[in-house]
Amino acid sequence: MAHSLYTSFVPQAGFCSASNRQNKDASTPNVSLNSKSELIRALPKSRKQSPVVLIQATAHASNSITESTIEADNKYLLQNYGPRTPVVFSHGEGCTLYDTEGKSYLDFAAGIAVNVLGHSDPVWTAAVQEQAAKLAHVSNLYHTIPGPQLAKRLAEASFADRVFFCNSGTEANEAAIKFARRYSAMRAEESSSPVSEAGTELVAFSRCFHGRTLGALSITSNPKYREPFAPMLSGVTFAEYGDLDSAAQAIQKGKTAAVFVEPVQGEGGIHVAQVAFLQGLRALCDEAGCLLVFDEVQCGLGRTGKLFAYQHFGVTPDIMTLAKPLAAGLPIGAVLMTEAVASAIRPGDHGSTFAGGPLIMQAGLAVMDRVEEEGFLENCCKRGQQLVNGLKGELEGECPHVVEVRGLGLMVGIELDCPAGPAVAACRDMGLLVLTAGGGNIMRLVPPLVVSEAEVDAAISIIEKAVAAL
Repeated sequence: MAHSLYTSFVPQAGFCSASNRQNKDASTPNVSLNSKSELIRALPKSRKQSPVVLIQATAHASNSITESTIEADNKYLLQNYGPRTPVVFSHGEGCTLYDTEGKSYLDFAAGIAVNVLGHSDPVWTAAVQEQAAKLAHVSNLYHTIPGPQLAKRLAEASFADRVFFCNSGTEANEAAIKFARRYSAMRAEESSSPVSEAGTELVAFSRCFHGRTLGALSITSNPKYREPFAPMLSGVTFAEYGDLDSAAQAIQKGKTAAVFVEPVQGEGGIHVAQVAFLQGLRALCDEAGCLLVFDEVQCGLGRTGKLFAYQHFGVTPDIMTLAKPLAAGLPIGAVLMTEAVASAIRPGDHGSTFAGGPLIMQAGLAVMDRVEEEGFLENCCKRGQQLVNGLKGELEGECPHVVEVRGLGLMVGIELDCPAGPAVAACRDMGLLVLTAGGGNIMRLVPPLVVSEAEVDAAISIIEKAVAAL
């Protein structure tokens, strides 16, 4: 949105810029450059005194940045993401994002469930800035301080004894596949083990998503992700999510190395597992002598209202993978495991150049500090219940295209009987960012965990209007 020729200097509702937030100067127009002074310096001397020209230049500058950014994206970046939404974001604060045109958006996408602290969280920002000024990277040939501290925090807060750090969720699942196969081989080598043959096969479930690198993709069920890159890893079986009989047929002693499951499926459409299903999987894995791996890349670290999703179900996995929220926007992945699993891994079995660097680890410590604050998870539960109840009240039985509202904590899905894309676009036009999931018919809501009561109410109101227009 551009200012017109006669736009007042008073910022319009829904507009913000870095300069007017910092200077609190209502007489300063919104600009897309770093400051008004930079814009003035960029103008010819003969034009620097005219406020009308200044406003015109502001509008042209923001339009130019938006257009040139999209043009450069289309020209130089690999177009693997398809046509992106034609919005260029410049900055954010809390649960609000601002684009280069000055429009504000309530962010219920959170970078695909990553920005749990919202944008520009002061505690996180200060921690990252301080560490960046001291030491960012030295590799895993040497010790640094933040890595062991974050591993200790994660282990003490969970079932795990040890932690392996990597750089993403798909890397975490790749590592888990390797660790499971290594553990299975070690078990087969032990003379006292009831398992005489090393299992190498893997079991995953319908609608699951574990990543896009080849190993993780091999245990991801959606054919549209898999088929262009076939053949996948051999020895992968997909059982029906929630169906223990199907799982029992797939899990075989002496063949299965690990079972991968999401306690709450995200990309698959926001499906929450039943307690009996996960408890049954634990029993089947114990009987077969294989590992149970919980993929909490999206649902872990407070998203469901508990620090880890497995804590809702009374089931302890052998391995758990984490990623998205752990560094609140910086690249990270983690594999949490029992000592029994860790004992199978030898020096040189796995590694990463960038993983566990002090900058990223310090960001993770800042996230843990915030998430473990008194009342933080309680707010997640309250806001999640508010969101689900509000949507159910406004949509179920009122909007003919709504099949179901479901979720756990602040991981919520709205299933429609039609494509969700138009409703997602309508939300965006009204200043709300949400995602799709499943087969494209699910509206996925994963806001920052710091979202307020008023922001949840505002989102519900916008969603109701968007869905009612379908």
